Amino acid sequence: MPLVTTTEMFKKAYDGGYAVGAFNVNNMEIVQGITEAAGELKSPVVLQVSKGARAYANHKYLVHMVQAAVENYPDIPIALHLDHGDSFELCKSCIDGGFTSVMIDASSKPFEENVALTKQVVEYAHAHGAVVEAELGTLAGVEDEVVVEAGKESYTHPEEVEEFVSRTGCDSLAIAIGTSHGAYKFTPEQCTRNEEGILVPPPLRFDVLEECIKRLPGFPIVLHGSSSVPQDMVKIVNTYGGQMPDAIGIPEEELRHAAQLAVCKINIDSDIRLAMTAMIRKHMAEHPDHFDPRQYLKPARQAVKEMVAHKIVNVLGSDGKA
Repeated sequence: MPLVTTTEMFKKAYDGGYAVGAFNVNNMEIVQGITEAAGELKSPVVLQVSKGARAYANHKYLVHMVQAAVENYPDIPIALHLDHGDSFELCKSCIDGGFTSVMIDASSKPFEENVALTKQVVEYAHAHGAVVEAELGTLAGVEDEVVVEAGKESYTHPEEVEEFVSRTGCDSLAIAIGTSHGAYKFTPEQCTRNEEGILVPPPLRFDVLEECIKRLPGFPIVLHGSSSVPQDMVKIVNTYGGQMPDAIGIPEEELRHAAQLAVCKINIDSDIRLAMTAMIRKHMAEHPDHFDPRQYLKPARQAVKEMVAHKIVNVLGSDGKA
């Protein structure tokens, strides 16, 4: 099948109590690792591209790599999504360039400005067969050019969601319930430590999520900043020369619970980066004579595949749902 929008996959996810994984892509190996896992597990998938990825890899290269994945896996639904679009012009460029879904992130703006910009993007997208994700509330952390300092984040106000969705016509809504961008989602001061001395992050605000669900029955909710920062990968990175103290993410069991509610799309990026970097560092340390990129990118690609497969089965619950 050709690239699809997220409309049908989100409807099935909502009704089925699972979520679709939205994985950020930056190069060929990442695209291959994600889609190999999704193809083998018969899972729908969203491949998403940030503004930074477009600057790094070039829009056309990314689109054509995704198109190649569609040809290799014609039996699974694949959507191509812009992550954190920050302007109408950027969203328009992606829609015109083949994206089936875009996110307009005006969450840092006042409510009325967020509504106006989101509505403008929605009108253009719907006229061109694409769908739109918007955001209310702001997440802390760092992702490409999205930077929100700890303490400056804000939870979504459930009392605003009905008006926002009604006035903008957006197709899905990203909300802030305590997730955070990047591999350093929380400071040690925000966490507790278990008996082993490992940081335990503060729990997600399921009360906010549940109130949004009551106000938007049947409407797809999105979680950004949902990498779990697996400590086995952090350990490998640090063992082979990395310096990632106190890197911590969102517990997978909390994400699985969110997926069983109304969260239809869960964004995962840092875990893929960690898996790739861990395997590259390990390979280079164990094979200091290697200089062919294929030698170290092959295990890195396999690590991406294994990470995505784990998320599909154990976190998202989307295996067999293609």
